[in-house]
Amino acid sequence: MIPTPFYVPVTAYAIGDLQGCYQSLINLLDKIKTNTPDAHLIFVGDLVNRGPQSLATLRLIRAFGDRAQALLGNHDFHLLAAAHGIRKLHRSDTLNEILDAPDREELLDWLRHRPLALLQQNHLFLHAGVLPQWSASQTLALAQEVEGVLRGPQWLDFLREMYGNQPARWDNLLQGNERLRCIVNALTRLRFCTEDGTMELNGKESAGNILPGYLPWFDVPQRQTQNVTVVCGHWSTMGLVLRPNLIGLDTGCVWGDKLTAIRLADRMLLQVSCHRRSG
Repeated sequence: MIPTPFYVPVTAYAIGDLQGCYQSLINLLDKIKTNTPDAHLIFVGDLVNRGPQSLATLRLIRAFGDRAQALLGNHDFHLLAAAHGIRKLHRSDTLNEILDAPDREELLDWLRHRPLALLQQNHLFLHAGVLPQWSASQTLALAQEVEGVLRGPQWLDFLREMYGNQPARWDNLLQGNERLRCIVNALTRLRFCTEDGTMELNGKESAGNILPGYLPWFDVPQRQTQNVTVVCGHWSTMGLVLRPNLIGLDTGCVWGDKLTAIRLADRMLLQVSCHRRSG
């Protein structure tokens, strides 16, 4: 299958991890409308969970229709799994209002049809990271393999086999659920890996806790996506990262820091302050 890029409008903004912080999103959208009334929005995943209003957040993003694209993050996968009894809710989860909502099935069906990666105009959008062996076009093709399963009749069977840290290293010969699990782990959970692409998925997220031999995925020499700008979230302790070929947008909204949007055409930043979650 030939990967199909999507069109990024000139007025596009990428927005960092929301995690159910609905009011912060409303405040940020007010700023975006002031600067770019016809803006197209690209959310880099983790739409829900831990914040106070996951249901309202999910409903709003869905209501944007073609005006927005939303990627799947690890918390979004957790919602899908918890809704079908595959994962238990954690004490810190704030997903019950979605699970009890009258429109839960419509929202969950919409969510599982979201992409894991998008590619256009030399920007590669994903939630967490990309393995050093993968080019941008290969990353998109691998994401579409998972998307095809998620949108198909056997998607719950896959979800039951999705969790786990193995295989930790990509091999083009991987097949079945091991192949799909490795793709999902990279795109939604990756922070650290070795130069050969072996993922470390148990460690804490702070860059100060790097194990010997591991690097932040974007610092691996010779990674095959250096020729595009990767736009991602997932790493709140890293904060805002702006490099020629990297835009990191998780600025810790749910932890009381900032919610960030960036206009892709000129890298104009918009931020709003957030309230720290209770509990």
